[in-house]
Amino acid sequence: MLKPTRILLAILGAWALATSAQAQEVTPAIAGVVNAGTKVELIKEGFNGTEGPVALPDGTFAFTETTANRITRIAADGSTSTFLDNSNGSNGLGFTANGDLYAVQVLKPRVGIVYPPDKAKVLVEQFEGKAFGRPNDLVVTPQGTVYFTDSGAAPNAQPKPDPATVNKPAVYQITPTGEVRRLANDIERPNGIQLSPDNKVLYVANTAGEHVLAFDIAADGSVGPRRNFAKLEGWRKTDTGTSSGADGLAVDAKGRVYVASSAGIQVFSNQGEALGTIPLPKAPQNLAFAGPDKKTLYVVGRGSAYKIAVLTPGVAGRAK
Repeated sequence: MLKPTRILLAILGAWALATSAQAQEVTPAIAGVVNAGTKVELIKEGFNGTEGPVALPDGTFAFTETTANRITRIAADGSTSTFLDNSNGSNGLGFTANGDLYAVQVLKPRVGIVYPPDKAKVLVEQFEGKAFGRPNDLVVTPQGTVYFTDSGAAPNAQPKPDPATVNKPAVYQITPTGEVRRLANDIERPNGIQLSPDNKVLYVANTAGEHVLAFDIAADGSVGPRRNFAKLEGWRKTDTGTSSGADGLAVDAKGRVYVASSAGIQVFSNQGEALGTIPLPKAPQNLAFAGPDKKTLYVVGRGSAYKIAVLTPGVAGRAK
């Protein structure tokens, strides 16, 4: 029989765990972003490889189950269905102005159009004669320019990729005419990628680094030198190097930058000032604004999908 002291300790421990879990399911107050106590609503768990969130043209939401080789749709009532099967391991997604769905793909590493099916095609699957390591995320401008990241194989991947046949991690651009340019190959693990509302600044999350990076975009689409835009919480040394867990990025109509990281959803002003962090039950991997007014922030990660009501909508006319 348990002694009363041990029973009391067990009850207190369970209460502490419940209280902690409950605290993770509501937001702190972040001016212009969320009110204090806003619920982080779980939509569903049990997905397989949660990535690539994007708003669909009808205002609903889709994301990639990369490991399951499909793109999944979440309706307004929270029900799920398959949007596209056999997606070649699609990861990051983005729509062009005419409704073509672009995807970075990892089973056979490449970037291309995956929907509608009659328009499916490969845009690029190698650069300078070498394959990509693991294309990760992309963003598409209204004019049709595509910016995408190749984060390379995981640091502990076996066998190691052959530098003679596989490109090192980098950020790339595909112009509307189909020209492919490498913009940067000095970022350890480029991951999420996003544009400012005016399409004049390109943001890149560096999973291994302590900062979200930024590049100014010139009128011809070329980019200036990289700069440290925002310092991330939770940057630490690991067995394979360093990591902030920085993954997907989203931008709201006021230019704030939202970063999915190991600390939660970190929010920064358009000047890179830390505004606050929204904790989640599991570390998020990617996020996007969706819904009829784009005032719902959808978050995916570790097999789960969540939604959060926000005060400022995402950028109008943009899929993410």
